[in-house]
Amino acid sequence: MNSSPIKLKQKLSPKAAAAKAARDLAFAKTPARKRKKAQNQRIGQRSDSDLHHVKSGGVKRVSIKNNRGNYGNGTKNE
Repeated sequence: MNSSPIKLKQKLSPKAAAAKAARDLAFAKTPARKRKKAQNQRIGQRSDSDLHHVKSGGVKRVSIKNNRGNYGNGTKNE
């Protein structure tokens, strides 16, 4: 894990990292996540926006600047 170019915030033991990977995979395979992933593939991603799934079942395009900047509030306090 130390050779990864991505710096992770969590420093987990191998046992904890394996357990987290199993949990993450189980969550990614839930019916709701599968529907959202399939919907994203149908719509297609663009380089200028991110997709948000709204509760009504639709999708809203949000600019990358707004999405990653917490809509002008910054991300330090999240």
